[in-house]
Amino acid sequence: MARKRHLSRIAVMQVLFERDTRDIDPEKALARDASELGQIDMEFACALLKGVLEKEQDLKDIVQKDAPEWSLDRMDPISRATLLIGAYELLFGDDAPPAVVMNEAIEIAKEYGSVESGKFVNGVLNAIAHES
Repeated sequence: MARKRHLSRIAVMQVLFERDTRDIDPEKALARDASELGQIDMEFACALLKGVLEKEQDLKDIVQKDAPEWSLDRMDPISRATLLIGAYELLFGDDAPPAVVMNEAIEIAKEYGSVESGKFVNGVLNAIAHES
């Protein structure tokens, strides 16, 4: 189950990343990314994507508040997408402990982001977790 959830988070991150660069249908993109990644928890991935999209502006405001020296536009797109997912899970999710959410986000940032993405994501999500 944990592996499926990890892949689900990656699929959602890929959709958010792709949506930053072009106009896409997020649900179709998620289905495509899910088929490329293999076994994911599709129910979890759909709920996560829907939640992030519904609360996107609130999440962006929260992330921006906890990364004041980095505008959202200045952040690398992988870190930005990962932070939105992590912030959503920390603030609105109820099925994973904060430590799990943060570790997942850090791992995804390290794997797909820049050299400093893991540290950056850790710092911002840690601040969000301590405020909630």
